[in-house]
Amino acid sequence: MTVSAAEYRETLHVPMGWWVVGTVFAVAVWWVLFVAVTWELALVAGIGAWALVAVALWRYGSVRVVVDDAGLQVGRARLPHRYIGAVTALDEASSRALAGVDADARAFLLLRGYCRGAVKVVVDDDMDPVPYWFVSSRRPDALARCLTARTMQD
Repeated sequence: MTVSAAEYRETLHVPMGWWVVGTVFAVAVWWVLFVAVTWELALVAGIGAWALVAVALWRYGSVRVVVDDAGLQVGRARLPHRYIGAVTALDEASSRALAGVDADARAFLLLRGYCRGAVKVVVDDDMDPVPYWFVSSRRPDALARCLTARTMQD
């Protein structure tokens, strides 16, 4: 992750504990089948289970949050700087409230439960039905500072 006044990059990798749990699951699949079928079939099933877990965790944890010259990019979605309004860094309690009782069903959400903080970015475009973007981040203060600095430059 690189953080500067001009650019921000973050990949929302899943925590190591999730990989451990996924590996334990694959071993459990192997063990259950090892006592019931041939060891070759159990080995193939265990490797297959681990491969599925690995692909799922890698895909889920490969989302990138990027602020560059084009704007804010979250995954494949992009918000140009000219449409970025107020930016607010949220702590865990504020993030939980905005994801729950204070949520707007029209908002763009990219939430990861393992990231305690988030950023709320108001969309300043009358033609866009999305009122704000709500994006998880491990460093919401740095992301908010970068977005605010870039918006003031443009």
